[in-house]
Amino acid sequence: MRFKRSYRFFAVALSLMLLGASVNTGWSQSRRQPPTSNEKKNKRPDETKKPNDPSQEPLPKDIEPPNKAQELEKVSITTQIVNVDAVVYHKKSGQIVADLKKANFALFADGVQQTITNFSTPEAPITVAMVVEYSKWSELFGLYGSGGYEPGVYEVIRPTAMFLSQFIKPPDDYVSVVAFDIRPTPLTDFTNDPARLNAVVTLLLRNTPAFRETNLFDALKFVLVGGRGDSVVLEDSKSEKSDYSGLVSIQGRRRAVILIASGIDTFSKINYGDARKVLQNSGIPVYIIGTANLFKKKYGDQLPATDSLGGMPGRMSWLQADNTLQTFAKETGGAYFPVTFEGELPKVLSNINNLLRAQYSLAFNPGDVRDGKQHKLQVRIDIDGDGTYDDKEYVIQARQYYNSPKPPK
Repeated sequence: MRFKRSYRFFAVALSLMLLGASVNTGWSQSRRQPPTSNEKKNKRPDETKKPNDPSQEPLPKDIEPPNKAQELEKVSITTQIVNVDAVVYHKKSGQIVADLKKANFALFADGVQQTITNFSTPEAPITVAMVVEYSKWSELFGLYGSGGYEPGVYEVIRPTAMFLSQFIKPPDDYVSVVAFDIRPTPLTDFTNDPARLNAVVTLLLRNTPAFRETNLFDALKFVLVGGRGDSVVLEDSKSEKSDYSGLVSIQGRRRAVILIASGIDTFSKINYGDARKVLQNSGIPVYIIGTANLFKKKYGDQLPATDSLGGMPGRMSWLQADNTLQTFAKETGGAYFPVTFEGELPKVLSNINNLLRAQYSLAFNPGDVRDGKQHKLQVRIDIDGDGTYDDKEYVIQARQYYNSPKPPK
């Protein structure tokens, strides 16, 4: 459904409510320059630049993208190092375990213990890509879920606004935001400028989704691998399209994807298996906020088993969507949080933030393994150093697979 212009009053009110009171005043010194590349033609407007303004300092070299976007088949491991990020927490209490050393970890590939060649503790700043489902379907699910009391897009805008305003800490954290319906659309490149983050939320509030399709798999591939897509909306670009490098090209920083979506995919060019392989090979955890749960609880029993002629997802599609989100989170070492009510969001977002900042980074050299096959990874932990693994008491959240490169032809 398309909202009328009368909703703009409520849109502005929600933007002020979610962001106005929570913006950290210390952000006024944050850096605003996006990653730059010879291929990327869009730039920030020049009229905002001031001499000697620290907000115009460029991003660190380690998060500047290379000059060529990577393709799907190039996500496979092409170096001799496999990176694994792991979070350790107590199974009963949920308490995250800090101050662990390299000797506390054991890393296995296909059941064979590997030598941990690289190890770092959770001290690096975070670099996050937020992927937000912004389609007419998500608008409809949110509208009916709220009983028509608020525009349906609020269900996806609210967690976006809360995370951007509360959990991105300058000067070292960076976030980009990509909205998707029939295709992924970058709203902002990597930034931690509060004005830019407010502009992202305002943009979402003042517009309505243009298409019904929700191409989840294509959006994840674009964010992780890169490719050619729409120029950044909040930039004064003279070209309609630009080339992007994916999140996998960023090295030396703690990376993650935060996905806000229902899990429904209607029209992607790649299928579920391709998307799963991209996620497995990326080595980047995906933290997911599941939407449309209130809609499912209200109307799920009334839906037919299969999709309707009008395209409304049936019960089987919803079960598949839920399984898709759970699988993506589990296999990448992330987490899945199906959110039903607005009151759940502060705790969910706080949990995601804590998990993001508690990742231990491990790596091993798999040797000259070039069989093009999938290999199972397992991280085990010995908390007290007595030589016995403490898997029964603690949960190790880490990626589960990597795919080795194919042998040369």
